Parts: sequence; structure tokens; C-alpha cells
Amino acid sequence: MPYKERLEKQIEELRMRMYEIYNNNPTDDELLRISQELDDLLNRFSEKRQYQCSN
Repeated sequence: MPYKERLEKQIEELRMRMYEIYNNNPTDDELLRISQELDDLLNRFSEKRQYQCSN
């Protein structure tokens, strides 16, 4: 699976996990960790897109 597709899949999975945790317990400490991980993936995805657009 290409890198971009893997990132998209990971992003969607983390997003769903974050919503699930939030719905069960909005004060769960794991939300912060997942949110940070999601931010990292989104940044990588954005960098990948910018790199592809510039070529």
C-alpha cells in the first residue's frame, strides 16, 4: 500500500478511536495522546501533499 494511503488509513482509524473514547469518557487522558498522534499524522500527510504538488 502506498505511503499516502497508509497515512490516510491511520488518520481515519485514529479519528474514529478518538471519537469513541470521547463519547465514552470525555475526560480520558488518552484523548490527549491520541490527539497529538493524530496531529503528527496530519502534519506528515500535509507535508507529503505539499511535496507532491511542488514536483
